[in-house]
Amino acid sequence: MTNEQATFIVNLYRKIGKGIVYVFLVLFAFVTIFPFIWSAILATHDRSTMFARGISFALGDKLGQNYANLLELMNFWTGMWNSFSVSIIGTSISLVFCSMAGYALAIYKFKGRNVIFGVMVGSMMIPPILTLIPYYMVISSLGLANTHLAVWLPFTINPFGIFLIRQYVVASVPKDILEAAKLDGASEWRTYWQIVLPLLRPGLATLAIVQFVFLWNNFLQPLVVLNSPDKMVITTMLRGVQGVPNTPWGAVMLGTTISILPLIGIYMAASKQMISGLTSGAVK
Repeated sequence: MTNEQATFIVNLYRKIGKGIVYVFLVLFAFVTIFPFIWSAILATHDRSTMFARGISFALGDKLGQNYANLLELMNFWTGMWNSFSVSIIGTSISLVFCSMAGYALAIYKFKGRNVIFGVMVGSMMIPPILTLIPYYMVISSLGLANTHLAVWLPFTINPFGIFLIRQYVVASVPKDILEAAKLDGASEWRTYWQIVLPLLRPGLATLAIVQFVFLWNNFLQPLVVLNSPDKMVITTMLRGVQGVPNTPWGAVMLGTTISILPLIGIYMAASKQMISGLTSGAVK
């Protein structure tokens, strides 16, 4: 076998390998986005056309009727606004608290730092369902039941967020900059606010997406503490109509599809910063 033939065979195997990888990537991508596409398609059908035939990707003509049914079944836009307010306020405050805690755990050396960090990381392993009853008891004792404050306040101090910011500070914030700021007379707060926070932008974008998606999709806690229709978030509203007789699944699918759009918009707006935050420190 000549060198040219060997090179041709090696290149052929490489192309076949890349082709197999691309096929699997396309397959996995399709499996991931198919539920969203399917819900958007079903949003144009009603019960009669939805269950009358097998799987069909044809669009129906019931979109307007489903929207009217959606508004009749629930205060849909009130639920969307409640979810927006809970997610935006909770995410904003969480970014401040988690960045402060992560920065402190990464930079300052104090007694018990490793213990605090270990306990915090260990708390991430506790299933959220186990904390539901203590969560309700604390919220009730504080008089915060049936308020939006009870939905976002307990999650502003996020162990995952603190862990993420701490690791990002260790990997991406040079200590020389902090020492230079100290020599120039900058206070601890000014160093954090004007020097560290701009450097944490990719990590904060990652945390913002994770926290926003969590608060937007949160279901158990709002289900437990919110009981007024004008206080409910969109997840509890959509779940509530699934128990009515002859559930209008077209309206439910339309509401689900609309409720997904803000998450897609948030990810598209901050995806570059998120990827930068996740890959920070991989290359020196």
